[in-house]
Amino acid sequence: MDSIVSSSTILIRSYLTPPVRSCSSATSISVKPLSSVQVTSVAANRHLLSLSSGGRRTKKFSSSAIRCGGIKEIGESEFSSTVLESDRPVLVEFVATWCGPCKLIYPAMEALSQEYGDKLTIVKIDHDANPKLIADFKVYGLPHFILFKDGKEVPGSRREGAITKAKLKEYIDGLLNSISVA
Repeated sequence: MDSIVSSSTILIRSYLTPPVRSCSSATSISVKPLSSVQVTSVAANRHLLSLSSGGRRTKKFSSSAIRCGGIKEIGESEFSSTVLESDRPVLVEFVATWCGPCKLIYPAMEALSQEYGDKLTIVKIDHDANPKLIADFKVYGLPHFILFKDGKEVPGSRREGAITKAKLKEYIDGLLNSISVA
């Protein structure tokens, strides 16, 4: 069974065994569309999705097959090639799967990633999976942003905490203007 959820944002293919062929009159099925925050939260944080049949059978699968948006998640091994050797500015967002404010700003970050396109690369780094980068850049709060240009941190570019999309745009525009990339 294939389902398109939230205006074709994601496609979930369920592999329930045995397949459901009919429903008894006592069975009720309810389908509610996911909000964009729920959809992006699933994609951003690689939660395990569960499908259940009346509480009896549960099938779990990883959402790594679900791809939403254009922000690339990188680790310590990719940091140098993706951030330090980039020919355009790179905004690094340090996040964690358990961080509520990180989940809250994810939709805004996705939208801004698409909006800035060729002017700016936005990447995210998982706090728990990359302790060396966290220590090297002294990241104490999440989400945490640092802009890099020509392999160096742009002075005054650090920002910490969740902010609105408008404030994020203002922050990024100010940084890009300060390094003459507008």
